[in-house]
Amino acid sequence: MTISNWLIAALWLIFVAYWAVMGVGAKRTIDARFRRKQVGLLVAVIVLVVFALHFPVFRHDALNTVSGGTLTAAIGVLLCALGIGLAIWARAHLGRNWGMPMARKESPELVTSGPYASVRHPIYTGMLTAMLGSAFGESPLWLVPLVLFGVYFVYSARNEEKLMLQQFPEQYREYMSQTKMLVPFVL
Repeated sequence: MTISNWLIAALWLIFVAYWAVMGVGAKRTIDARFRRKQVGLLVAVIVLVVFALHFPVFRHDALNTVSGGTLTAAIGVLLCALGIGLAIWARAHLGRNWGMPMARKESPELVTSGPYASVRHPIYTGMLTAMLGSAFGESPLWLVPLVLFGVYFVYSARNEEKLMLQQFPEQYREYMSQTKMLVPFVL
């Protein structure tokens, strides 16, 4: 296992550990079915990370593909670190307002500062960036969860925005006009 493999593994483990610890203090979810989905999504992410990092078939060196060398690995680690960092910063900035995708929280607050000043869904952006970095630094097979989670995150973002428009009609519409969904200045 290369140093980039170890660094990417460490970054994903930090992400999972942070998410598990910080989920304890979140505001209560109003709908019980979302609590079950929360556990299911966390298990899916953990399984994905364990499979991608533990089994040799998922590692770049075991695929016998053309290697970009240390530059590609360094770019991958950097992207993964930036993505994990963004997701953690966004999660920390939300504080107790964080919840599973499309979940209704008690006493919701509209957060538009910090990373949310640039994009409406920086946690999704961070996770997708980390997966892209993992594809560069570890294995192209990371593109599979990148696409699958990407589709799910766009679906979730659209549904969350409908919910936010119901809860904060004028404020959220204004916020949407000033920010992009996932990528600043682009999307």
